Amino acid sequence: MSSRLSRTARAKACALVASATALLATGLLHPTPAAAASASASAQATAAVLDLDGAGRTPVVHGEDRAYDTASIVKVDILAALLLQAQDAGRHLTASERERAEPMIRRSDNAAANALWRQIGRAPGLAAANKRLGLTSTTGGPGAKWGLTRTTVRDQIRLLRAVFDTGATVRAGSGGLDADSRAYLRTLMGQVVPGQTWGVPAAGADGSRKALKNGWLQRDTTGLWDVNSVGQITVKGHRYLVAVLSDGSASMDDGVSLVERTARAAVG
Repeated sequence: MSSRLSRTARAKACALVASATALLATGLLHPTPAAAASASASAQATAAVLDLDGAGRTPVVHGEDRAYDTASIVKVDILAALLLQAQDAGRHLTASERERAEPMIRRSDNAAANALWRQIGRAPGLAAANKRLGLTSTTGGPGAKWGLTRTTVRDQIRLLRAVFDTGATVRAGSGGLDADSRAYLRTLMGQVVPGQTWGVPAAGADGSRKALKNGWLQRDTTGLWDVNSVGQITVKGHRYLVAVLSDGSASMDDGVSLVERTARAAVG
């Protein structure tokens, strides 16, 4: 493991401690079974890449495009759903909504996600938004467990396009995110706290602007980790949308390493 990843792991530990209590409360995180510590995980990862400045509009998929748990990357989708609902009502987000949306994206606050998940109408509300955004293979988590939403890398690229690509015609009750909503989401994804900027940025140019959202959770049934990263990076002057989903890692550090290797290989 590189020294850069070691520094990232140390910075990330503080964020993990803060989020662990909330994850335990929602049933997304449980203590690691003793057997998992010595087990060799069969970790898998899938990536999708779309060059926004290229000629094609179809992402290139690396690996099996199957469904994975979202963990906290679903927070982008939750905010997109909230923004669509506000657009339909002809209003901007309220101060209270912004006070939840911003920490939910910037530092992956779970209490804020719990509140906004309820506000959008949980899985049915997410499904209504995703139908408008063109997602076809994403299923909201059961009850309060937004982190157990299931998605594919192709759907994550569709969601990223709804945020970072040129918007289509928008009318109340139909269409995607308007220019103000897209700009708001892009801004928050560009302000993720330093301890959570691992993942797809590993495939970007050093010092280039990046916007992302990561997710991680430990499954109670196996003790293994789901680790995901989605966002926009810049390579040789081209803007790339990148989504990497993974599961089965024995530790979070292993999952981060797998996601970063997969992102570099897919973009490279």
